[in-house]
Amino acid sequence: MIDLRTLREDPDRLRASQRARGEDDSVVDTLLDLDERRRSALTSFESLRAEQKSMGKSVSKAQGEEKAALLQRAKELAGQVKAAESEAEKLGAELDEVLQTVPNIVEEGAPPGGEDDYVVLETHGEPRTFDFEPKDHLELGEALGAIDMERGAKVSGSRFFFLKGVGARLQLGLLNMAMQQAIEAGFTPMITPVLVKPETMQGTGFHVAHDKEIYRLPEDDLYLVGTSEVSLAGYHAQEILDAGDLPLRYAGWSSCFRREAGSYGKDTRGIIRVHQFDKVEMFSYVRPEDAHEEHQRLLGWEKEMLAKIEVPYRVIDTAAGDLGMSAARKFDCEAWIPTQGRYRELTSTSNCTEFQARRLAVRYRDKDGKPQHLATLNGTLATTRWIVAILENHQQADGSVVVPQALRPYVGLDVLEPAK
Repeated sequence: MIDLRTLREDPDRLRASQRARGEDDSVVDTLLDLDERRRSALTSFESLRAEQKSMGKSVSKAQGEEKAALLQRAKELAGQVKAAESEAEKLGAELDEVLQTVPNIVEEGAPPGGEDDYVVLETHGEPRTFDFEPKDHLELGEALGAIDMERGAKVSGSRFFFLKGVGARLQLGLLNMAMQQAIEAGFTPMITPVLVKPETMQGTGFHVAHDKEIYRLPEDDLYLVGTSEVSLAGYHAQEILDAGDLPLRYAGWSSCFRREAGSYGKDTRGIIRVHQFDKVEMFSYVRPEDAHEEHQRLLGWEKEMLAKIEVPYRVIDTAAGDLGMSAARKFDCEAWIPTQGRYRELTSTSNCTEFQARRLAVRYRDKDGKPQHLATLNGTLATTRWIVAILENHQQADGSVVVPQALRPYVGLDVLEPAK
């Protein structure tokens, strides 16, 4: 949620952010109007309430006709106080409802535009030149006995799959390597809930009433998370943290669930775009003034992991219109996928500034002991999709796949051989 003080002091900043995202900037005027009317109603209520309290003292001292007149005025005041309070509450609810729909203010320097308007910041490694016709990850995975889409569809439907044998070992090894790196960097490892309450989902920045990506269990009013970011963002909801404990860094391991609504016909082959996958997610709570540097640290840890799997990749600065609700700035790392001849996202790291903390009421005490909202950030450290890049980039002519050196201790194999 955006800061109302920032809105009042610099409304043009939000207008510019909305335009950069391709959103309607007239919402700024709507917010300013509601905020002014709400504050006016509150002032009226407080003034009437003060008069009502003063009136009570006068009535107790008055007699005769004077007392009767004061009692009549007190009765009128009671109605006016109730009406003013009701009006302030109504306007406050309207203001909050609109605020819930307004995305975070884009960080200065983020590219304007939509999904295709990203800026490439850096590129690492060169795409491999094959002296044979490379196979895609599904053909390799099936030959290795690692991926079973057919039985996944039989059991659960389209976009579900089984990882088995070396496929399961590869994913477990990858996620364990990610978790070990996170622990060495000072993160607290977490196994997080995958079902959360609506206020947790909404507080993180997802619109539960309209987001078609989210799986919902209506009978229980619970939601399946698409990332452990949701659970970790809600971990300290309604708390005031000790400033001396910051930064707080958590690494969450969870299964993730996405309906992939609107993706009909896209990436239907293999495990690039599926309904369920596993992920290790970094999540940081920091002072707002430290958020920019923390964002660079998260990106650095992602690059460290990508170096370990030895695949070519690039880092992009995501355009404002593709940031999502909560992010003020987002960097994606995309790995080269040989059979597609293009880069595909493997990691994403977002600086959400104080946006989520305001919605979830997560604060810390500053040096003067005053509660302040802190900043939250998140970043992917490994997911199931990484298997795609590993299989395709490290395949051999005989259908085997060389396991990257750093990953071998976690997988227990140097080479994945085709199943007999």
